[in-house]
Amino acid sequence: MKCLSIRQPWAHLIIHGGKDIENRTWKTKHRGPFLVHASQMIDYEACKKFNLKPNQLHTGGIIGVVDLVDVVTESDSKWWIGPVGFVLENPKELEYRVYKGKLNFFEAEYN
Repeated sequence: MKCLSIRQPWAHLIIHGGKDIENRTWKTKHRGPFLVHASQMIDYEACKKFNLKPNQLHTGGIIGVVDLVDVVTESDSKWWIGPVGFVLENPKELEYRVYKGKLNFFEAEYN
C-alpha cells in the first residue's frame, strides 16, 4: 500500500485532530487510501501550539490510514498553507508499527 511520511504532530493531527489537508510543494496522481507514517522529525512549535507532548507521540512508524480524495492549489480548510494540498478523508488509527520512512509516497506493508 502507498505510504507517506509526515512529521509529528501533523501525522497525529491527521489521524486524531481533524486535519483534512496535508500541505506539500508537489502534486500526486495517487487517489485512495495511504498509510500515515509518523517520521522521526518533530515540529516542537506545532506541538506547543496544539498542546501536544512530543514525548507522547509515536515517531518512526505507521500510525494510521487515510483516504486521499483530491489534490488542490486552493482551499478554505483551516489547515491550508499550500502551495499544494492533499485533501484527506476517513482517517483511521492503526496499531503503531515501527517502519522506516522514505521521501514522497513509497510502498509499505502493514498486516
